[in-house]
Formats: sequence, structure tokens, C-alpha cells
Amino acid sequence: MVMRGYIYRGRKPVHWSPSSRTALAEAELEYSENHVSKSIYAAFKITSPSNSGLLDEFLPNVCLAIWTTTPWTIPANAVVAVNPELSYAVVELQSLLESESTSGGKQRKLGSILSSGNEKPFIIVASDLVSVLESKWGVKLVIRKSFPGSVLEYCRYLHPVNGNECSVVIGGDYITTESGTGLVHTAPGHGQEDYLTGLKYGLPIVSPVDDEGNFTAEAGQFSGLSVLGAGNAAVVKYLDEHVSLILEEPYKHKYPYDWRSKEPTIFRATEQWFASVDGFRDAALDAIKRVTWVPSQGENRIVNMISGRSDWCISRQRTWGVPIPVFYHVDTQEPLITEKTIEHIKGIVSEKGSDAWWYMPTEELLPEKYRDKASEYRKGTDTMDVWFDSGSSWAAVSAKRDGLNFPADVYLEGSDQHRGWFQSSLLTSIATTGKAPYSSVITHGFVLDEEGFKMSKSVGNVVDPEKVIVGGKNSKVCCYRNLCYFLVLRSEICLNLVQEEPPYGADVLRLWVSSVDYTGDVLIGSQILRQMSDMYRKLRGTMRFLLANLHDWKPENSVPYSDLPKIDQYALFQLENVVASMKDGYDNYQFYKIYQVCNIFP
Repeated sequence: MVMRGYIYRGRKPVHWSPSSRTALAEAELEYSENHVSKSIYAAFKITSPSNSGLLDEFLPNVCLAIWTTTPWTIPANAVVAVNPELSYAVVELQSLLESESTSGGKQRKLGSILSSGNEKPFIIVASDLVSVLESKWGVKLVIRKSFPGSVLEYCRYLHPVNGNECSVVIGGDYITTESGTGLVHTAPGHGQEDYLTGLKYGLPIVSPVDDEGNFTAEAGQFSGLSVLGAGNAAVVKYLDEHVSLILEEPYKHKYPYDWRSKEPTIFRATEQWFASVDGFRDAALDAIKRVTWVPSQGENRIVNMISGRSDWCISRQRTWGVPIPVFYHVDTQEPLITEKTIEHIKGIVSEKGSDAWWYMPTEELLPEKYRDKASEYRKGTDTMDVWFDSGSSWAAVSAKRDGLNFPADVYLEGSDQHRGWFQSSLLTSIATTGKAPYSSVITHGFVLDEEGFKMSKSVGNVVDPEKVIVGGKNSKVCCYRNLCYFLVLRSEICLNLVQEEPPYGADVLRLWVSSVDYTGDVLIGSQILRQMSDMYRKLRGTMRFLLANLHDWKPENSVPYSDLPKIDQYALFQLENVVASMKDGYDNYQFYKIYQVCNIFP
């Protein structure tokens, strides 16, 4: 991938985990639906309009209104973005609405701009949001002037923290009137859309946050404060004290968390290694069409993920993992990664393992060509994204081992792996071989208890497969068990008098697996296992009965089909239908349909 130009190093915002102190891929995130952010509406004072005369009548007391759920990013603000297709208005703030002035309780706080006694500025917002903001802020808003967003480009405003002059720029269609104010506070070092807007206008990528999620000295008076804690609150307080805060309120929304530490993440610009998905996105989408997806909706899911994904951040800042084999010039920090360096390191790793990168000196890790300059280089400490590791397993397994084929017949995993293993495997394979690493992909749901709840040791609802097979508490065997079976009695009633967790054996568990539609979440519990045990005995008893009737049968006893009575011909016809249905079930991995056919036995 390096040799094909798909791997590059760049500084751009990525998901960063302050708790783990590393960058994270999308597949390493869990989204909490109950996260509550400190959201604010703030005002940035305009110093000069772009269009002469446009705002003259309101100067010097006119402001741009922005809304953000990450106040800690305001010190890194570079521009405010608007949508050129939207209509904007200058509104006058009049008296507080009595019905709204006390709404929201203690959690909702009016900022200094709305406080009585302060001169209220004119505010610019999207015209379509005037009535919404009037209700939200609890203040009467009167429109004084309207104009398209395009005329605001290159307006200058005063940065609310450092006092520098900044510009209004044209953003993309991500700026809507569904929420906020229609004007977006933009910090290229802390968001994907912000970053792209920054590239368009050549803006500096400022990110005054360190690995632990604390403000750096670049953030001035906020230095050392946690951006997810005291730093966030300090920025809000500063804005309020400097008459830039309109409203503060809690905002419940979906937010990314580190899947390992279970702590919230941030967007932060750092130097990382990336795989340029744009270079092979179309090829990946084309390959998806040639793969069989079970269930079929899996295809739509992975298509949507590949179509919309950004470049893949493949580097991590961890003390464990497979190293990225890159050297850096001590003075210039320029990376050294060539075909010769990769091949040399590959030979070392194949002989000594990947830990060799950590304990061998740089001069031994470098190929002969560079050894006389070894003192000018240092080896990198970044490790590989684990999804890049697992996503390369096709190369180490299917493409290398005797008796296996590439691509693999089937990849099998949970439905969450469309954004994980299925996707990372597809991307690495397409980038290097031009085809998918699998012919079919099967996804399954998750096993829940028989009430439909997630299994948890603390709740005590975990079903242990080993206990299902060999038994658990009080797992005595009833001495009349065989007699009960022979008499076709419901022997589990008897057994459960002396057994809390009876030994059902492996076949009952296998039968349960074959009985459920695994494409969704499935249920298991004591009652379900009892029913499955009963079904197993019926199947086994029926088959033994049929076999017993054939114990003395010989081929010469065969009767030609044409000589059979109609009822027997009909029976054979039905049998053929059953066999065809079962084969179809196996061919399409729909085992539960086979079970349903078997379930017609008395």
C-alpha cells in the first residue's frame, strides 16, 4: 500500500481518547445516546462588514451568533462559516418574555448578553431560526434586515478569547437550520467539516490540547485545564464575563466514547499515518456487488459505510501492538519508509517477531544502504491500528497456508463488524490485490437471555455453554431416565425435581443453534433448553423408530417406483420436497428453515 501511494502522514483531526492517550478508529468507538454536553449560544462581535453599507447602521454593536456543544474548542476558533443558500437576518433583542425567562430550571442559564442592565447588541442568525431562537432564548427578536449568506463572506469579527480579527467564510451543506443558529463556529483542528473548510481557505490547524486532553500553553489562561471538565467550564465562564455568552444549557445527544476505557473522546488534530481510501473506494464498492451477503441487507450497510468514510487513520500511540516500520530524521522529522526498508524489516520480523523493532538498535533495523547514517534517524513509536492487523489476516491465512484458498469462501462475525473486520479486510485486500478477500459474508446477532436482556454476570442471567452440555448445580441423573425416554414421557419434569442445571449434552445445544434465525438477536434460557431437549428426543426417537423398521431390509427387497401404491409415491414425492428444501437451507446458510422442516415430526 505504501508503494502504491495509499499510505501518507498528515496532521488532521482524528478521534482522540484522552483516557487511553491515543488516536482511535471509528470501529473503536461506542456511541452513548445519553451523553449530556454543556451547550452554549455565543456572540462574536463584527468589526467590519465585507459589503460596504450592509451593516453600517448596526455598527459597532452587531454580532454573529453561534451555537456549540464543545465550548472548549472556542480558543481554537479560526473562522465562522455560513451557508450561501440560506437567508440571514439582523435581529434586535428586545425585552425578555416572561413565560420563557424562567424556563429550563437551574440547568438553563441566561448569559450576560441577555442579563438586564447590559446594552443588547444586534445579532445575526439564519432567518428561518428566528422564531425558534426567540423561544429558546426567551427574548423578543425583531428582524431589522435580511440578506443571503453569501454577502457575509469575508466579514471580520473579533475573536472572543485572543482578540484577533477573523473572517466569515462559506461552508458546506452541513450548515442547516435544523439546529443552532445557521452560523458555525469553525476550528479546523477539532472537526472534520472544520478541517475541510480550513483547507479550502488555507487556515492554520490549531489544536491547543495535549495527549491527556488538557489545554496547552497555546490556550493562554486555560493552560493545564481538562477540556472535558474544568477547561470547558472555564471557557464558558470567560465568555460570560466578557459579555459574549447568550445562553448556556445542557444538551443530551449521541456522543463517541472509547470502547476500552468507556470514557468520552474528543476531536483533535495530531500527526498520524493514514490510508487514503479515496484511492480505492470505487474499486471497493464494485467488489461489494460480487460478494454474497447473508442477510442481504448487510450489503447496503457496508456500501453506506464505505461510501461515506474518510481516510483511515492507521496509527496508534500505544505501548503495545505491531509497530509501524518507519524511521524519522532526527533534525527534519521527515519519515523514511521505502521498499528496501520495509523488506529488510519484514525479514527481521519473520525471523524474530515484531518485538524486534523495540529491542534492536536502529542501525540493525536499517538496511545496509542507510547504516552509515543510522545516527541521523530514530525509529518510530507509533503502532498499527488493530483493525489494520485483523484486516490483514487474509494475507497471512488464506493467501499463505497450504490447503486454503484466496479469497476465502466465508467470513463469519457479528453484525457490528461491517464497520470493523469486514470493512478493514475489504479495504486492505482491494488496495493490494484488487478483489475482496471473501466470496460470502455471514453476520449474526447477539445471544440474549430468554427475556430478551443482555447477559450479565452481575445480573446472574448468563447461560454457560459448558453447563448446558455437562450440567451445573445438582446435576444428578435420574435413575429412571432411560425408562422415561422409552415410555416417551416428559422426563424433564422428573429430572428437574433433582436437577437445577441438567446436562443436556452437546446435541441439544447444537439443535438450539440450528433452530434460531441467527441474522437477528437470539434468546436462550432454561425454558427454551427444556423445549429443545424435548424436540431432540422426538427427533431421535422418530429416527430410531424408522431405522429399527429397516434393520432387516435388503436391496433385493426394493420395489420399482411405478409399482408402488399411490400413497407411497406421494410420500416419496413429499420426501423429495423436504430434501430439496433442506439442501436449499444449507446452501443459503438458513439452518433454522431446516429445523422448521424437521419440526413437522409428531
